[in-house]
Amino acid sequence: MANINRLIFIHGMVSSGQGFKAKLLRRQFPHILTPDFDGSLEARMAQLLPFLRDQPDWTIIGSSFGGLMGALFTCQHPGQVRKLILLAPALTWPDFADALPPSVSMPTVIYHGRGDTVIPLEAVRPLAERVFLNLDFREVDDDHRLQATVQAIDWPALLCDH
Repeated sequence: MANINRLIFIHGMVSSGQGFKAKLLRRQFPHILTPDFDGSLEARMAQLLPFLRDQPDWTIIGSSFGGLMGALFTCQHPGQVRKLILLAPALTWPDFADALPPSVSMPTVIYHGRGDTVIPLEAVRPLAERVFLNLDFREVDDDHRLQATVQAIDWPALLCDH
């Protein structure tokens, strides 16, 4: 199994590090970081940096707005990220969509619900395909919260290198 000692979950805009997904991940990976973020995107990114510092080999799991944060961090610091997992990421946010960041090649997995009415899959997929060169985009029968999907994922297998 891959070294997944550096593991962080970044929650969405109206969630917290104590939400459903964070708790589910902490049950399987007690060492995972699940910090709380608040404020603007700029403020949240500034809050994220001290957790990741200059350490390599991070596996980042980001949900919705946290997916946007994880994507932006990865594009700005590709040498620090070994794998990126995004859950219904808010890639349509202007800071990403209007100023498309440089492409990156680390393994990236995106789960996005066909029934997502918050962040439409049709808008996210082309953006993701332009930025993430090693992309596994998984369309699922779920809504924006991806509650059923998150519970069904084989997280240990997903976090391994393949």
